[in-house]
Amino acid sequence: MDTTGSVPVGSTQGRAAARLDLGFFLPTLTDVPRGTTLGWKDHLAMVRAAEAAGFDSIWIADETLFTFDDAPPMGWWECWTTLSAVAAATARARVGTLVTCTNYRNPALIARMAATVDEISGGRLVLGLGAGYSERQFRAFGFPTDHLVGRFEESLSIIHGLLRDGHVTMEGRFQRAEHAVLFPPGPRPGAIPIMAGGTGPSIMRLAATYADAWNLWLMGGECSVERAAQFLGALDRACSEVGRDPATLKRSAAIMVALTDEPVFVGSRDWAAGALHGTPVALAEQLRRFQARGFDEVQVCVAPATVGAVEDFGHVVALVREATGAATVRQNRAGVG
Repeated sequence: MDTTGSVPVGSTQGRAAARLDLGFFLPTLTDVPRGTTLGWKDHLAMVRAAEAAGFDSIWIADETLFTFDDAPPMGWWECWTTLSAVAAATARARVGTLVTCTNYRNPALIARMAATVDEISGGRLVLGLGAGYSERQFRAFGFPTDHLVGRFEESLSIIHGLLRDGHVTMEGRFQRAEHAVLFPPGPRPGAIPIMAGGTGPSIMRLAATYADAWNLWLMGGECSVERAAQFLGALDRACSEVGRDPATLKRSAAIMVALTDEPVFVGSRDWAAGALHGTPVALAEQLRRFQARGFDEVQVCVAPATVGAVEDFGHVVALVREATGAATVRQNRAGVG
């Protein structure tokens, strides 16, 4: 088929999502630009503020260590340990990994962990998965650095088999599982959603094959909807290549929103330089543009990393919800939807 610019049947390009969910990215990086280290008490306060502000979901990165040539290293609290605590401390919001690197853990164990956190949360987990990217992190903790996509594909096959069927046997080049059984299965046997993150053609193909949703990480660069939309055509084509209707694969984007002019340095790079800025009304409009381009969810890292900033962003959440509700009323009156 021609993949130079054609839009496949069932394409999501130009189709607005029915609803825009807003996710809160919990900053578990241990050395933040304000010169403090956030601990569990800080995270708990931010998570509770985010749920009270109306965020639909809470997300945690699965990183180990950021090292730089021109700056001191920056560490992260461990993802799944923190996620378990967040699952127990919340009541409504979905909880998820953004995203778990399958190179860090045995894939059958990841499925076992997912079912356990889904139980703790009462069925609110979204399992975000990725191949990983940082050779420095891999080497620092002794993880393999070769054939990342091949390892990811085999891990996805095992995890998908366990979460969907409850059992799997697979003998691969890098991973294996012999009569593995997911028991107890947790509160949603066969139904824990899988989200795959990444922009390469092979990763998009695997997302189209195994996942319920796809994620685009924009933090650290330009967080505009124009940049995000550049990837949607390739995602649609990946779906068509594996025989999947693109409309059945949800899509999300992880962005940063800066509520002040304060920089957010990660190493020597100011992540706030590419963040969304503006008044609550302007920010709400920028977020709604993601919905108009077909994104189902936007995960937001709020800067500065304070409870007050999270509470302030609640005004943006309310404006997005208000606009979405008004649009739904207009559609219903017009006999649309």
